[in-house]
Amino acid sequence: MKNNTLKLLGLAVLMFVANSCTKDFDDINTDSQGFTTDEVSAKFFLTSSQVGLYAPNRFVYWRAQLINADRFAGHFTFGHTASWWSDGLGYTQNGGYTDATYNWIAGYFGNIKSFADLTVEGGEFENQYMYAMSLIMKGLYYQMYTDIYGMVPFTEAGVDGILTPNYDDQATIYQGIIADLDEAMAIIGDTEKTGIGVDDVGSNDVYCGGDLQQWKRMANTLKLRIAMRAYGAPGENFAAAAISSALNAPLLDDASGSVTMRKDFEISKWNSAAYGDPWNDFGDASNWTISSVLINTLKDNNDPRLTAYVNPVKGGIFKMVNATDPDTGDYVDPNFQDRIDLVTNNLDAAGADYTTSVEVDTVTVEVNGGQFIGQPIRTNGDTKSFMAYDMFCTPSDAITQTRGKEADGYPEIIMTSAEAYFLQAEAIVRGLAAGDAQAMMNAGIVEAMKIWGISAGEATTYATTQAIADISAGTEEEKLEKIATQRWLLGYTDGFEAWAVVRDMGYPAELAAGVTDAVLYELGDDLNGVYPQRMSYGSGAQENPNFDAALSAQGPNEQRVVLWYAQ
Repeated sequence: MKNNTLKLLGLAVLMFVANSCTKDFDDINTDSQGFTTDEVSAKFFLTSSQVGLYAPNRFVYWRAQLINADRFAGHFTFGHTASWWSDGLGYTQNGGYTDATYNWIAGYFGNIKSFADLTVEGGEFENQYMYAMSLIMKGLYYQMYTDIYGMVPFTEAGVDGILTPNYDDQATIYQGIIADLDEAMAIIGDTEKTGIGVDDVGSNDVYCGGDLQQWKRMANTLKLRIAMRAYGAPGENFAAAAISSALNAPLLDDASGSVTMRKDFEISKWNSAAYGDPWNDFGDASNWTISSVLINTLKDNNDPRLTAYVNPVKGGIFKMVNATDPDTGDYVDPNFQDRIDLVTNNLDAAGADYTTSVEVDTVTVEVNGGQFIGQPIRTNGDTKSFMAYDMFCTPSDAITQTRGKEADGYPEIIMTSAEAYFLQAEAIVRGLAAGDAQAMMNAGIVEAMKIWGISAGEATTYATTQAIADISAGTEEEKLEKIATQRWLLGYTDGFEAWAVVRDMGYPAELAAGVTDAVLYELGDDLNGVYPQRMSYGSGAQENPNFDAALSAQGPNEQRVVLWYAQ
């Protein structure tokens, strides 16, 4: 009895450490005698295994989500006059940022496996329904992980006795995820809760609030995402069957809503961060602007998400001087006019209200405030001084708010009902399912806008009046472009998934095309102008003796290597 009491006390201490970054630990009752068996549960380990995958600490959030994923997705930009960097950051490799991303995502599996080990049959807190949740979390994790790098350890990952697991190809990983999701959904069946009393995960589940049927719908939507992404990839022979299976089971929809994770702004940013942390910690130097591709797509199509996503420009008077060498009298920048043209062409593309004037070697551009103007992406260091910070839109206040204030309109996106509808529309367009693709498109748009507080009326007006949402006519490729664009817009602040959409479907085409003009843009070291197709493995990956075999099978450790699903 004494040993059991000590064991439970030790587990209680671990629970406190694992969940000290949440506000839900009040559920645990303590007394001077330790904990009894009806007071302990694996649910107290759940929150910490969930949070860090979508809201890691500031070090990771800054480097993985913002510097890489959100910018590769084409939503955010750097390289303005107040920034520390040119917008080429990430396109040209930086070992510190590469390692930060890789070390976080490669090491995160341990969090999920620990929860699975506790809840699996024979585990310390055996609970088949919580174990099913661990399988679904594993699927969410691995879909993100493999879509960043391609080949990663999967079948041998976490297996006792295997310290250097083999790298699996994406086809194997995708099929493995689908198998895990099918197992999880079979375990859940019609059950609604993980148990009663202390065995009900309840609010400790920051994804679905303990609703197992919502977990099941999320798992099936993830299954559909993976199968649709794999469809048509070289040698795949499983996608069509998985798509059919997913379409014949419940998906996230307007009744269930989306699965999102509300940010907790009370806990330390060193445990779980938000965009507001880097935004407010370093002044304008660490701030970022919104890309011209995103702004123009929203603005040109009267998208009501525009003001929810971004703030208008401050505007002002911006002087750009064509400096001369005091010794020779020659102009320092022979490409000065090219950079001026980039600025004015960008303003014209945004339909901006501005004036220009030229006096000797100085070009003055005056831009009125209150407009919506995005910044050209991937501009190089030589062009940075032409990218006036106050000339471009910045993220909305809900995104950059200071710690201590919560915003219902900006949760972390886990899986959305909007995507479920868009995927169904895509399946219909591709001839993989029967149904009304336009109806699915419209429903997806309403659900996508709901996340950001846009009314159903405004969303429906957009869906039924804007050409960008009309897939009732046109070629199959034209319809797929519009669906992909809606999925990309949906992925705002969910950069890893938005980036995957561009790589998979090729839209927005302006992003997927990459850049060619080395005078204005950062071509990147191994990219040479092409759109980034993956991230490079971190230096820690080379410690695995199977690393070279992975490179031999997939290609060099470069960002230009196209992953299997996008081939």
